[in-house]
Amino acid sequence: MSVQRLARERTNVLGGQAPGSGAQRDDRGPGRRWKGHGGFPVVRGAPARWGGGCRCVTILKAFCRAPGQRTPHPPMALPSSNRQSPRPFPPGWRLSAMIALYELLWHLLLPFFLLFLWQRGKREPLYRQHWRERFGGVDTPLQSPLWVHSASMGEIRGAAPLVRALLAAGYPVLVTTLTPAGRTAASQLFEEAIGQGRAQVAFVPLELGWAVRRFIRRVRPRAAMMTEIDTWPVLLASIRRQRVPLCIANAQYPKKSIERDRKWGGFRAGIFQAYQLVLCKSETHAQRFRAVGCERVVIAGETRFDLPVSPAQLAAARTLLAPWSLATAVPGGRPVLCFASAIVGEDEQFIDAIARVQAGLVQAGLPRLLVVYVPRSPQRFDTVAELLEAAGLKVARRSRMLNAELAPTADAPDMTQVDVLLGDSLGEMYFYLALSQVVVVGASFVPLGAHNVIEPLALKKPVMVGHSIWGIEYPGVEALAAGVLQQHMTIPSLADALVKLLTSPADYALAIAGAEAFYAEHGGATEKHMATLVPWLEGRG
Repeated sequence: MSVQRLARERTNVLGGQAPGSGAQRDDRGPGRRWKGHGGFPVVRGAPARWGGGCRCVTILKAFCRAPGQRTPHPPMALPSSNRQSPRPFPPGWRLSAMIALYELLWHLLLPFFLLFLWQRGKREPLYRQHWRERFGGVDTPLQSPLWVHSASMGEIRGAAPLVRALLAAGYPVLVTTLTPAGRTAASQLFEEAIGQGRAQVAFVPLELGWAVRRFIRRVRPRAAMMTEIDTWPVLLASIRRQRVPLCIANAQYPKKSIERDRKWGGFRAGIFQAYQLVLCKSETHAQRFRAVGCERVVIAGETRFDLPVSPAQLAAARTLLAPWSLATAVPGGRPVLCFASAIVGEDEQFIDAIARVQAGLVQAGLPRLLVVYVPRSPQRFDTVAELLEAAGLKVARRSRMLNAELAPTADAPDMTQVDVLLGDSLGEMYFYLALSQVVVVGASFVPLGAHNVIEPLALKKPVMVGHSIWGIEYPGVEALAAGVLQQHMTIPSLADALVKLLTSPADYALAIAGAEAFYAEHGGATEKHMATLVPWLEGRG
């Protein structure tokens, strides 16, 4: 089902009025009084001259009510319908007590957390801004928006196709995030919708019940949608207590998280029961969500497979392949290896891998290796540059040799003399990947679960990871089974595999074909999400 069809379907649900048309509606979301005289409900389908169905009858009934009888107001819930009453949350006193204790700890430690944010603000000034939002003080012009929360930059980018589909279907969207990087990414990704007054970005309230309640009173969301594996206990409990419908998209429950949750007596597993709808990535994750008590679980896939690839970044990379004599496009040119999203604890390992691969290529009679090295965090750009240079590698920084259009500046170095192009920028990963032949994904050679493998697969790049991939269990397990993802437990094993792939055109061609087929097979997750979300949001599913 296409997004356009879903938009038309939503229009029909709203009584024939186009979304956002300003027409009177009775689906204004939690806590918002329905439009009409004195806040009385408007019945759909009435003649226009009456301004809404049986409003006059409703008004007369209100005047004729018995003395002392209060006029009922609509509850804080979705408009409508055949939706079954949600079961109460928290489901028992034990979980309620644990949430209360957890919130008490937050209040006690709040001064230290605020000091931590202030200190982080020395490196990232956004941490010192928008303090009111951290305590629920969000001002929004949006009318009953859908509240979408993604913790940080990676989750924001992963949810972008779904947010765009919701905007296209006529829903105003308020996106919240925890980090400055996430806020910046959201502001860039949804810049057009923000400019049109259809979207807004803010920081999520802290784990303080009164702050979350304040946020909900001010925003009046029609529903709340978390992403990935968000399980903030106070946030979710407060949303449910305020009777705001709650779901999670792109949901995953990694095996390592299950093991960690068991050590905490199943506290977080119990929190998952707050979700009234779980749209998860795979059957494996679906079974795990059902096992912890989630009632409605739908397998909808991973929307990262639907992320658009930047044509401008691809074009910029293509213009540099020949001038730089890169084997990505020039037979017999310099082999190019990318280390994407490298994090603390991996730099020394990757420097060792670079030396090993370089030695193997020299032995095979190939030109000197060019490394594209992209740290995950902007705060590490300078540190990583120093580490690479200390290892005897000639480093060129993207920020100093390429302009805003990714073209070389007048004083750009001679790339034949450069060993490493340091990707010290944000939002240009497709450019770096397009330059490369093979990609090694970071956070996998330390026990942090690995970062995004879908982006390199989208560009038909062979991908390699380390021993830790619990964070990308889907599509990691499927990609390993399909042979499009290679996993290596040690740096020597990784280096040997890289040399083999870079020196064997036949193996390299097979890897490219496999990556292309795998990526095509797993697309369409956004439409699967929307097919369930739209009826649920309108109270019909």
